[in-house]
Amino acid sequence: METNISDLFRDYKSGNLSRRKFLSRLAMYTGSMAAAMMLLPMFETNIPGAAVVPQADPGLITEFIKYPAATGEMRAYMARPRKGTKFPAVIVIHENKGLVPHIQDVTRRMAKEGFLALAPDALSPVGGTPDDISNVGALFKQLDNSQTIKNFAAAVKYLKTHTNSSGKVGCTGFCWGGAMTNQVAVNAPDLDASVPYYGRQPSAEDVARIKAPVMAHYAENDAGINAGIPAFEEALKKNNIEYQFFTYPGTAHAFNNDTNPSRYNEEAAKLAWKRTVEFFKEKLG
Repeated sequence: METNISDLFRDYKSGNLSRRKFLSRLAMYTGSMAAAMMLLPMFETNIPGAAVVPQADPGLITEFIKYPAATGEMRAYMARPRKGTKFPAVIVIHENKGLVPHIQDVTRRMAKEGFLALAPDALSPVGGTPDDISNVGALFKQLDNSQTIKNFAAAVKYLKTHTNSSGKVGCTGFCWGGAMTNQVAVNAPDLDASVPYYGRQPSAEDVARIKAPVMAHYAENDAGINAGIPAFEEALKKNNIEYQFFTYPGTAHAFNNDTNPSRYNEEAAKLAWKRTVEFFKEKLG
């Protein structure tokens, strides 16, 4: 019974289940909805994969917003510190599962570090990230890549003039979002800092268009992505672009995702996050 409930909660926190479905199934295990609601706080505190920063964190203001982009309005999750009015801004780009609860949590983590954090939903043009992401790959296939890049680049423009923004904007992303972060750096010349996590690199020709300093994080055991590192580094050097690359020993692709026990590497994730935050504070401060 305990194992089943733990697995159920992990599915919920990783975005595979909506809150409604999660509570409904939990009630089946516990015997009633009232019992399920009583257990929920305990699970959120003790089960791996729970939100690091709760949705109702009193130190943050969070909301879903829409901003203008190439394909129309883009839905996005925004978080910022409750105290203060102007903050450096950071775009957080999700993996290939969409804007799931985990990425919303990462966005809140960034806000807790003192940033105005924005996580756009790449799937906005096709109805947005669904509660059930079991077939989300089919939605990603419907996206036009060039339009998607423009949609994320538009987030830079949006944050540059946002009421709560200092005017400095960085971008980070993971897996699919790491590759998109690289594309934002290529296509948004006013971006101030770029931090891709294990993302596919842009072409050498496109690297020449990057203006922002780059900090890239890679897993040691990620042959497909790592094959592109030498050419990326050579192009950055050739174009005199400031960069830092870090490869984390013993890690696999997606090592930062703490809702994925088979990939998550706590030591590497915490070090990469520390470096990322320090980089953003230096470049966006």
